[in-house]
Amino acid sequence: MTATQDYVKQMETKLGERVFGVGPVARLLAMTRIAAGHALLQGPPGIGKTLLARTFADALGGKFRRIQGTPDLLPGDITGVTIFRPDGSEFEFRPGPLFADVVLVDEINRAGPKTQSALLEAMEERSVTLDGETRELPKNFLVIATQNPMDFEGTYPLPESQIDRFLIRLDLSYVEREAEAAVLKQYAKPHSAHELPLKALAQENTLLNVARDQVAATVVEPALIHYVLDLCDATRRNKEIALGLSTRAARAMLLMARVQASASGFEFVRPDDVQAIAASVANHRLVLTPEATLAGMDGEQMLDQIMSEVPVPRVEGGRLDVDGHALVTSGDTASTPEPSPSPTSGL
Repeated sequence: MTATQDYVKQMETKLGERVFGVGPVARLLAMTRIAAGHALLQGPPGIGKTLLARTFADALGGKFRRIQGTPDLLPGDITGVTIFRPDGSEFEFRPGPLFADVVLVDEINRAGPKTQSALLEAMEERSVTLDGETRELPKNFLVIATQNPMDFEGTYPLPESQIDRFLIRLDLSYVEREAEAAVLKQYAKPHSAHELPLKALAQENTLLNVARDQVAATVVEPALIHYVLDLCDATRRNKEIALGLSTRAARAMLLMARVQASASGFEFVRPDDVQAIAASVANHRLVLTPEATLAGMDGEQMLDQIMSEVPVPRVEGGRLDVDGHALVTSGDTASTPEPSPSPTSGL
């Protein structure tokens, strides 16, 4: 078992101790941590989004802070403020909750646009600039945000620039009946603790660094890079999409594909890995035209359509080229490989 697989498995087990029925989501959260990205959890109220985010933070250890999104929340409430101290006749900076290892922004889309925008620099550059001075955030700074679906009362759409800074969006729904029964059995008691005790993952930072080294060493052939670019380019040329995938989104897709490959025990990235994480990376970034929205389309449907149309390169032993042909590695005596038709769907 690789360090990446070990980390993902341990994190799934750890989250499952407190939150029931979220196995696939737990896996993607662990992969997001390895990729050093931020995660957005979306779903209706009352299904455990906040509990999952808090449990994930507890499993990671480190300094944790929670921000509750409200319409009257101000930028200074999360970044911090500079105050004047009369006793010392000097100004003093008091850091806000952003200065933590793991920050939970609960119901982020209930905060106003100005406050939401205060997160942009922190999420991208891991620093906060106030009063002309830039202050660094912790090395492993991570934002986990929860939001209710946009058609709920009292919500503000997140700016496109902020949406793009979330590496993935995970859509949570109602869990299976067996898992929901476990929730009732554990938590539906008078004076019962809302959160079961949970210890941080043992040697989380050490195992995380080894996993990240393995992901960095995962082989990505040129054909895979072009496959990701083809998918992103198709979203930009589609007439039913008003805003396609950015270069940041392309980077996120390839990065998560590397993590997916390593977490699956492979030393090279396959088209399957790209397809496995494409929805989580792309769905929240796609902005459809009003006509497409009125027709009942959504980002997931558009992405499925695009992925069915973009040719998929063929893998043979982890080696492939832009045209979908197997590459001849050093030491092979074969000449130029014979062409083969490029498939139009998965392997």
